[in-house]
Amino acid sequence: MSLHGGLTRRPKTAREPHRLFWAALAAPGIIWLALLFIVPFYVVLAIAAGQLNQVFGTPIAVWNPLQWSTVNLAAVWHTIVGKGAFVGPDIVRTIVYTAIASLLCLLIGYPAAYFVARFAGRRKAFFLILLIAPFWISYMMRMLAWIDLLQTDGYVNKALMSLHLISSPVDWLGGMHITVILGLVYGYIPYMILVLYAGLDRIDGSLLEAGRDLGLGRIRTFLKVTLPLSRQTILTAMLITVLPMLGDYFTNQLLSGATGTAMLGNDIDGDLSTPAFLGQGAVLSLLLLLVLIVPMIYYVMATNRSSREAA
Repeated sequence: MSLHGGLTRRPKTAREPHRLFWAALAAPGIIWLALLFIVPFYVVLAIAAGQLNQVFGTPIAVWNPLQWSTVNLAAVWHTIVGKGAFVGPDIVRTIVYTAIASLLCLLIGYPAAYFVARFAGRRKAFFLILLIAPFWISYMMRMLAWIDLLQTDGYVNKALMSLHLISSPVDWLGGMHITVILGLVYGYIPYMILVLYAGLDRIDGSLLEAGRDLGLGRIRTFLKVTLPLSRQTILTAMLITVLPMLGDYFTNQLLSGATGTAMLGNDIDGDLSTPAFLGQGAVLSLLLLLVLIVPMIYYVMATNRSSREAA
């Protein structure tokens, strides 16, 4: 207590042992993650800026930054914007696919997460199990199940023909854009719903009751209270969903495999599978990393701004 009867702040030195304790506790994990990122990143950088063995057609990593070359970068640049470029359209297609698929995930996932968070009642545990269940099955197995459903003699065509919506089987796996987009939605929507549920479930119910006490109906309460409070949650869910979508190659590879639906991840996978183009694949990987950094920086800035407003 101070002489004026007020509470004095705890001396700053009293908080130092606690900070040092938590810093020491977090140090092993931070060092481990840093090594797992920095070392592989430098290896990729050394290969991207390296050279090609003309005899064996294998990449040569150059570890000295003073000897780095821009040959692979120039080759990748020509595949993006040069004459006969094929990577440029794939990049545009990847952005369009990701935008549509992530928006569909949000439109489908938000009502589902909102229902479980607000109206599930006693069955909330059951619905939570249903939300977590997709994570028990590997992504590959879920995509393989889609292949069985979408084959020309699969259940999807049989159901549509029985409802007289189509007159003949549709080749869903023959390079259709809608198949790849819906495959992305199917593969990544569990991440969206789970993050949305975690955020919506933390909203204080008294705030919603206060809105109704002030004369707001259910719809206006949702628009004026719930939706603004879940803005940061939506941003987090979109980030977690969009980032893996941008680098996805497996969905198109299984559900289409056609060049007309190829994404940037397919180009990277193809280059990394061919020793002669390993350097160009490394460059494309680094370019994708630069693109992914943009939404991550925006997310960190938005989170910090939201924390300051809450404080």
